[in-house]
Amino acid sequence: MPATRVHLVRHGEVHNPDRVLYGRLPGFGLSDLGKQMAEASATAWHDAGVDVRRIVASPLQRTQESAAPWAAAYGLEVALDERLIEPTNRYEGQPPGFTKRSLGRPAQWPWIANPFRPSWGEAYESIANRMLAAVATAWESVDDGDVVLVSHQLPIWMVHRRLAGEHLWHDPRQRRCDLSSITTLERVPATPAGRFTEVGYTDPAERLRESAIDEGAV
Repeated sequence: MPATRVHLVRHGEVHNPDRVLYGRLPGFGLSDLGKQMAEASATAWHDAGVDVRRIVASPLQRTQESAAPWAAAYGLEVALDERLIEPTNRYEGQPPGFTKRSLGRPAQWPWIANPFRPSWGEAYESIANRMLAAVATAWESVDDGDVVLVSHQLPIWMVHRRLAGEHLWHDPRQRRCDLSSITTLERVPATPAGRFTEVGYTDPAERLRESAIDEGAV
């Protein structure tokens, strides 16, 4: 039989002193606090006896570092899946206020022409499709137990909204996907097409978030 559950884990706090939108830019790893958050997330699941059999992560540094304590706790290697990566974004490397600045830059008007797609980066539909394909692969990748997928805020939120039957465009300020949080999915019985449902959301690093800075996510 395949997996019991698939857990979507967001990375911990990123070291981003200039508070730029880091996207897929190299060199953005976890802060010391972010490493504690990742550890808290992995420890919570391990101490609760969750039977994790496989760990897969986005290829970016912050997700690799967030997957490390999971690998240590469960004695597993971390596999990579490009489908879990942060979306592309034209504003990579820019500080906050980039969309407002585009209003005064005619050459960038096409970037903000369609916030429902969105026009400044990878389409929401594309993000949801690739993430759910990665979830389906993960579910089939083990004979029993659970699989952990370490990814990013927007990709995880796209899975949530797709499974909830909500439109994919949204207000980024309203995302419920905190640093090192865990969103849990199960396969809906008797659905050969592979439909999943969200069955839980856990925030093991909540106690550490008071001093955390969560800026720079796509």
